Amino acid sequence: MKIRPLSDRIVVKRLDQEEKTKGGIIIPDTAKEKPLEALVVAVGNGKTLKNGKVRPLDVKAGDRVLIGKYSGNEVKIDGVEHVIINEDDVLAVVG
Repeated sequence: MKIRPLSDRIVVKRLDQEEKTKGGIIIPDTAKEKPLEALVVAVGNGKTLKNGKVRPLDVKAGDRVLIGKYSGNEVKIDGVEHVIINEDDVLAVVG
């Protein structure tokens, strides 16, 4: 399924975390936190400013970004969990 978010929204897929710590301890699923790093799947056209012009987004599909733990709305697209967030919820671009 193809998806195109509206306005300044971004569709991201959270990336899996390591299952072991640096010391070799295996982390069970119940103790894992939501990953902060995500892959941008699709972006909207941009934010509409008060003067009517559209400001394009700073991120593009394929970027790796950091997002907040509880940011956005979780949705399933073709059976895969994705998160729809606003551009303001992106903390940084990695890489």
